[in-house]
Amino acid sequence: MKVLKSLFLIINYKTFVVMGLAVVSTWLCGYFGLVADFPLTLIGIAIVFPVVFSIGSAYKRRERALAYLGDFKAHLLALYFASRDWVDAEQEDFPGKMKNKIIETYSHLRDLFISPPEKRAEFESGLFDDLSEMSHLVLKFRDLGLASGEISRVSQYLSKLAVSLEGLKVILHYRTPITLRSYSKVFIYSFPILYGPTFVHMAEQFNYNLKYMMPIMFSFILVSLDNIQGHLEDPFDQVGEDDIKFDVEDFSRQLG
Repeated sequence: MKVLKSLFLIINYKTFVVMGLAVVSTWLCGYFGLVADFPLTLIGIAIVFPVVFSIGSAYKRRERALAYLGDFKAHLLALYFASRDWVDAEQEDFPGKMKNKIIETYSHLRDLFISPPEKRAEFESGLFDDLSEMSHLVLKFRDLGLASGEISRVSQYLSKLAVSLEGLKVILHYRTPITLRSYSKVFIYSFPILYGPTFVHMAEQFNYNLKYMMPIMFSFILVSLDNIQGHLEDPFDQVGEDDIKFDVEDFSRQLG
């Protein structure tokens, strides 16, 4: 059943539109006697190679985003452990304050990355306010008697949080080459139609009942590749199965 669920994610209305247009093109070419044997290697050069390149680039972006997110969470944990174990501040509940701020920061990070574009500026501003408040909490280590060398290390944790955040934002705001994706879409939706004469030529080698099998298969494969690339393009939109999940609740339980 999971395979079927994954399959339905790469099938949408565009799949059936292109399939229908390819079948109509094939029927019209057969009706008017337009038969040709266009080279299929052209499809590989003009469509498959660029689309596979785009899918590979989008997948690498997702992997980099996961690495940045892992770094972000690791440095949040480091800050919490430092507040809990490096100083004696039970009376002031310093670890509790740090924990609350860490969970709030991670929650706001999730809000930023899964929110619609028009709300991102607001969430981004709130996230920077969280980092600013966390910076003031880090200063509290000095009042609690932490050595200057250790305070420097805690400050580095905060600095690395900002680095990871900026890396995630770059992936959020920038995509794989727009011109390449536009080029691929043009040919993905036009080739199954333009190759109508070739499908008629190929159908002569099959049983008549299989006449429209090739245009349907070509359309399904090409549009599905485009849909896969589209799902990987934004790893934060929470639509595809490969999207990045922000496990705020699990992370909160890990802190105890």
